[in-house]
This record gives sequence, C-alpha cells and structure tokens, in this order.
Amino acid sequence: MAQRVKVTFAEVALSDMVEIRAYYTGQGVPEVGARLLGEILNLVESLSVHPDKGRIVPEFDRSNLREIIHPPFRIVYRRDRTRARVVRIWRSERLLKLPL
Repeated sequence: MAQRVKVTFAEVALSDMVEIRAYYTGQGVPEVGARLLGEILNLVESLSVHPDKGRIVPEFDRSNLREIIHPPFRIVYRRDRTRARVVRIWRSERLLKLPL
C-alpha cells in the first residue's frame, strides 16, 4: 500500500479559493462556486493517496511542480517526498508565474 503524504495549502491558494467563491457569488450563481470548490477540494484531498497524479507544469518542466486541470481551473502544487502543497488555483488559460 502506498504511503500517504500530507496535503497543505499555501496562503495564496486559500486566497484563490476565497476569490473563486466571491466571483461566482458576484455573478449571482453562488451554488456554482460552491460546487466547483467542493470538486477542487475533493481532487486536492486525493493527493494524499496519489500525490503524483498531476502532470508536470509545462511552463517550468520541474518534476516537483505539478498541476491538476479541472476546467476552468488548474490546481498547482509542489510535491516532495512527504507532502503535496497547493500553491495556486488559477483559471486554466492563465500562464503560471512564480514569485522570484
């Protein structure tokens, strides 16, 4: 049986989720935002068992930086031996830029 890894969120990823909820609420469809966030959280939770399920982020081509595409979002996370840390949740058409 595969060893579980700890799943954590960067503060900016948590802010991304707040912004997603606010956007859909502002559009008058809060239930859509709630559904999408629930789906995102389920995908993130699955990383504890399958931390390598995401593809390598093409912009960086680094094996420890991965993403799961869940239209219209990309869930970007850093993977190490014991942890998967969600770093951003962005619209999938946006190119990822990491801080220097």
